[in-house]
Amino acid sequence: MIMEIGLYLAAFLILLVGMAHSILGERYILTRLFRRENLPKVLGSSEFTARTLRFAWHVTTVAWLGLASVLIALAHPPVTVKGLGLIVGGTFLIHFAISVVGSRGKHLSWPLFLAIGVLAIYATHA
Repeated sequence: MIMEIGLYLAAFLILLVGMAHSILGERYILTRLFRRENLPKVLGSSEFTARTLRFAWHVTTVAWLGLASVLIALAHPPVTVKGLGLIVGGTFLIHFAISVVGSRGKHLSWPLFLAIGVLAIYATHA
C-alpha cells in the first residue's frame, strides 16, 4: 500500500513538473526568446531554429510523462516486459510525432524516434 501511494505520488509530481515545464516554459521562455532578432539561422532560417527549440522543449515533458507511466506500472506488479516495452515504445512514437510535425520533417531526430518506438514495441512483443 505504501509503495503504491509513493509511486502514484511521484508520478503525479512528474505530471505537475511536466505541465509547469511546458506551460511556463512556453509562456516565459520560448515566446520571449523567439521575439529576439538575432536567433541563429539553422538550415537557412530562424523559423527552423524556433520550431526545433519548441519541439525539443516539449519532448522533454513527454519523456517525463513516459517515466511517470513507468512508475504507475511499477505500482501494479508484476511489471511485464511487454508493458514496459509499450510504455517506452509509445513514448518514443510520441517523440517521433512531435519531431516530424514540429520540424516539418527537417530535423533528423524523427527517423530515430520512430525506429526506437517501433523496435521497443516489436522486440518486447516478439
